[in-house]
Amino acid sequence: MRLPGLDKREALPAMPDTASRTAHGPARAKPFRLVRYFAIAALAAFVLVAATIALFEARQGGFFKEVQEREGAFFNATQAEFARKQEAAALRDLLAIHESGNVNLTRLFANALWERDFAPFVARAASVPVDACRAMEDAKDSKGKSVPTPAKKACFAEAGRAIMALPGFRELDAKVIDSMKKSTVFKVKVFDLRGVTIYSSEHAQIGEDKLANAGWRRALEGTPASELTHRDKFSAFEGVVENRDLISSYLPVLGPGTDRIVGVFEVYSDVTPFLVQIKGTSKDLATAAAANRAKVEQVSAENQRQVEDSGIAQFATLLAVLVVLFGALFLIVRRADGIIAAQESERDQAHQQLAQSEKMAALGQMVAGVAHQLNTPLAFSQSNVALVIDRLGDFERPLAVATKMSELVRQSREDRIVLDVARARGQLESIEATPADVGAMKEMLGDVLKGIGQMSELVVHMRDFTRLDRARVSEFDVNEGLKSVVYLAKSVIPNAIEVVEAYGEVPQIVCTPSQLNQIFLNLIINASQAIEGPGRITVSTREEAGRVRIDVADTGSGIPAAILERIFEPYFTTKPEGVGTGLGLNVARDIARAHGGEITVASTPGEGATFTVRLPLEAGEPPGRPA
Repeated sequence: MRLPGLDKREALPAMPDTASRTAHGPARAKPFRLVRYFAIAALAAFVLVAATIALFEARQGGFFKEVQEREGAFFNATQAEFARKQEAAALRDLLAIHESGNVNLTRLFANALWERDFAPFVARAASVPVDACRAMEDAKDSKGKSVPTPAKKACFAEAGRAIMALPGFRELDAKVIDSMKKSTVFKVKVFDLRGVTIYSSEHAQIGEDKLANAGWRRALEGTPASELTHRDKFSAFEGVVENRDLISSYLPVLGPGTDRIVGVFEVYSDVTPFLVQIKGTSKDLATAAAANRAKVEQVSAENQRQVEDSGIAQFATLLAVLVVLFGALFLIVRRADGIIAAQESERDQAHQQLAQSEKMAALGQMVAGVAHQLNTPLAFSQSNVALVIDRLGDFERPLAVATKMSELVRQSREDRIVLDVARARGQLESIEATPADVGAMKEMLGDVLKGIGQMSELVVHMRDFTRLDRARVSEFDVNEGLKSVVYLAKSVIPNAIEVVEAYGEVPQIVCTPSQLNQIFLNLIINASQAIEGPGRITVSTREEAGRVRIDVADTGSGIPAAILERIFEPYFTTKPEGVGTGLGLNVARDIARAHGGEITVASTPGEGATFTVRLPLEAGEPPGRPA
């Protein structure tokens, strides 16, 4: 019997839909490290808040210090202004008091001397002419002020000598000195209504012109005019005095019993002791003000220290609250991150289990087809071997006869040899086997060998597909892997679909072969499921830009544009409920991305689709996926 060819393919139940198709996405993103990023972001935020609070506290302390400095400056300015006003008031009061005293003194002086002594002398002095002196032009000093020329001064000095030469001057001078001696009055001047100095206790000033003097003019109008001056040297009744503070008063002289002004007095009073007392009082006030300022500054410094201590305490409290808050949030986020990681691990494990289940389901479908192909050669091989064993029984008797004849010949007994040969001959003639039967048995054993060879080839392809006998990461010949996948996939692809293999020259890549075989099997099975009736699947390879490119093209119905964007989504499928998990293409894309590659798709509805896998030469081992 002959074994039928093993390339015959019968239509098997469709494999579960491995997933719908979609365009490839970006490279696999790195895991988001929630705790690390939270810690960095939270620390940055807390540092910013702490810096803001510290800046606010510093500005608040600076503002408080500035306010206290302004208050201190205002207090100092107020005290200085008070001291200045107090001193000015004291001087003003001193001036007013002495002016009032000088007015009274002038009245007493006028009552005592004017009518009897000064009035006759003023009348005689009026005869001394001064108009010629006044007619002389004044000169301009360095500041542009009009000053009398030396000639003009000499002219008035001459008039003064003429006045002192008048009768009665010596007696008048003696009376004035006698009246003013031992008083606070240092000097007395008397002016007539012309503004000429007709008497001065300092004789050198007699004859001077005071017509332009503002004090004299005010006194002539009836208003006393006084001013405080300091003289380094001054001619007084007692002689020349030094460093004295004087009040000079221009006072109108009224005729006895009348309001008529008959002359003007100028009286110089010594107020040095009073000014010393006023300055002492001002100094005491300044000392008290300085002490008050020191106390204010001390209180301000203490307040500033308390404010700074309070700010530091508040900042430390807020910082402690921020640290506690950060610690609590960090623990919460860390716990949440652990829960998320556990859930992600569980989801990934479930995803892997579903992917593995789908892979096993696909392998189960494929194994069913392989078992179907193995069943026929196994059945024929078993039958042929049984027939050969059965037929070999017919050769036992001739072999036994031949053995006996050889023994008889060895014993050399002719009579018995003839008898035994005759018996053996009869036995050989009774055998029904023919030479044709031997040829048939050889043919049957040859068929058995062919079946065993085909089964061995199938086992080799299955081994190459799973790569169970190799390390997880190794060099992989993509073309050889595709040949194994195509060979096995043909067991579940309908006979009406032609599989065309067009492999180019491509280098080997470093990868996990079993996972890439899973990608190829998913794409080929998906392509076969997209074809209704006769069609063609083309599997091709080539090198492109330093990468290996694998194309799986079909002549099926294509992918509608409405779902093209979603076919790589997990659990998305267009198959009926219970048929497929919708993870095949998602798993394939994840495997490709984990290897540093990608999957893209191009489709025209009604004309088929082409899935393209691009893999780098150093793909490596993808983490977390079943081999």
